[in-house]
Amino acid sequence: MTSNSTENMEKPKRRLRPLAYLWPYLKRYKLRLGAAIFFLFLAAGTTLTLPVAVRNVIDRGFIENNTSFIGNYFTALIGVAALLAIASSCRYYFVIWLGERVVSDVRKDVFEKVASLSASFYDTAKSGEIISRLTADTTQVKSAVGATASMALRNTILGIGALGAMAYTSPRLSLIVIAAIPLIVFPIVAFGRAVRRRSRTAQDKLAQAMAYATEAISSIRVIQAFAIGGSAARDFDDTVETAFGAARQTVGARALLTACAIFLVFASVITVLWIGAQDVMNGSITPGVLSQFLLYAIFAAGSLGALSEVWGELSLAAGAAERITELMAEEPEIKAPSKPVALPRPVRGEISFDGVSFSYPARRDETALDHLSFTIKPGETVAIVGPSGAGKSTLISLILRFYDPQSGTIRLDGTDIRDLDPEELRRTIAIVPQDTVIFAASAHDNIAIGKKDATREEVIEAAKAASADDFIIRGPNGYDTELGERGIMLSGGQRQRVAIARAILKDAPVLLLDEATSALDAESERLVQQALDRMMPGRTTIVIAHRLATVLKADRILVMNNGRVVEEGTHETLSRKKNGLYAKLASLQFDNAQLKAAE
Repeated sequence: MTSNSTENMEKPKRRLRPLAYLWPYLKRYKLRLGAAIFFLFLAAGTTLTLPVAVRNVIDRGFIENNTSFIGNYFTALIGVAALLAIASSCRYYFVIWLGERVVSDVRKDVFEKVASLSASFYDTAKSGEIISRLTADTTQVKSAVGATASMALRNTILGIGALGAMAYTSPRLSLIVIAAIPLIVFPIVAFGRAVRRRSRTAQDKLAQAMAYATEAISSIRVIQAFAIGGSAARDFDDTVETAFGAARQTVGARALLTACAIFLVFASVITVLWIGAQDVMNGSITPGVLSQFLLYAIFAAGSLGALSEVWGELSLAAGAAERITELMAEEPEIKAPSKPVALPRPVRGEISFDGVSFSYPARRDETALDHLSFTIKPGETVAIVGPSGAGKSTLISLILRFYDPQSGTIRLDGTDIRDLDPEELRRTIAIVPQDTVIFAASAHDNIAIGKKDATREEVIEAAKAASADDFIIRGPNGYDTELGERGIMLSGGQRQRVAIARAILKDAPVLLLDEATSALDAESERLVQQALDRMMPGRTTIVIAHRLATVLKADRILVMNNGRVVEEGTHETLSRKKNGLYAKLASLQFDNAQLKAAE
């Protein structure tokens, strides 16, 4: 997360109704929501008729010894039981359906939001924490929308209905119960707030544990290579124990809440029962009335007791909803303008930097580019070289508009790229990065990532042009062979050739090569370079390279240092400059024989 958003996520906010965030999702399914509420009321109403039946059976059946009346009443109760079963079944179906449907919609929206956020967000965000919001938090929300909310509403209806029936049955006894309600509700609300605060902390600690685990698993080979598996496990143990400690506090608060609620509820019921027994003995009420009142009191007590448990569940869901809301509130720094300008067609590929200065959001005090100006002509191949930290890869990020410069202008075919829709801009650019990302999918799907509707013939043609067809067809399922997470089934050179095949298939007018061969052995570099040589003609190409052997054929070479272009020319002219930066770099990498062989 960004520094500000991380701080906000770590400090529990005191919004009273974070679950209100879910209401727009529920409104999409009004018919099913209405059906759920209808069957919820029907089930509760049916339940509330049972004490009336008990009263009549006692007063008119047992006391009056009316066996036919008792038989008819029990027959009617069978019908009531059937209605209650149908209503409860339908309520369960619609409520659980809503929970599953809403959480699916929330997950889709959260992922869409995460995918739209700018690169600056991910400079400080932890992927494990984002995954925690996408999985654990949304699962917690599902319980709130589904079973928990249903139980809360059901017990609320039962409680209110039972209280009303109690007041009708015996106003005197009901006054005693109603007087005790504040003594029951206030502790529940107070403890519920404590549960919510602790649950939010527990969820944050769990997210930190998941972030650590995600990072460790993705780097497992490094951990094993340095023989630090034991220390990594201990670090994870410490993180999990911290999360457990926070969860333990949450469980303790919920347990105390439950104990308090149950004691207060049933103590009030026992008190009412004792007073009612005295009234029966002195003839103020009949045994049936007391039984009816007692059942309603038990319903009300059970509802309040269940609400104390449900309140804890809703508090957990409120904390999860709050975390999701904070993520959804993040705004990408890079947005499409309200009225984006359309690029002239066909796109020629002229790129110009005019006085561009830039510092990364996470390092505002460090200047990555300093008043940088240059122009690359359509179809020209320009190499960008220089020492580490000179700003070469930053150029790629700015051209792709992962960031906007603090000052200056970047233009594509004379149009300020800030006036373009970022997606349209990026559709005109193909990139072969240094660290190629291979997805856990087939070779076909990995190559066609930038052109989902590509045919198998188009994919094969691109793979052949990238010298990738030979190792792909050797796979057990050819182009349908799964390449494994992060392309674990491929070598470094093979991954790079898959990346080149992607770029060839995309067929964009601008090509960015960011250290495309830096990590390859000589044979892999030769194959990759041959593929690049076939791809570059007719495209505006920017080559970022440390190894100067890869830039000898460039039309121009720009030498960067400290965020500025300090030299410009061809390999021949720059290597002859005495005390020039390029000449120094060349002398470190070539001897005379290597230069002649390369030329």
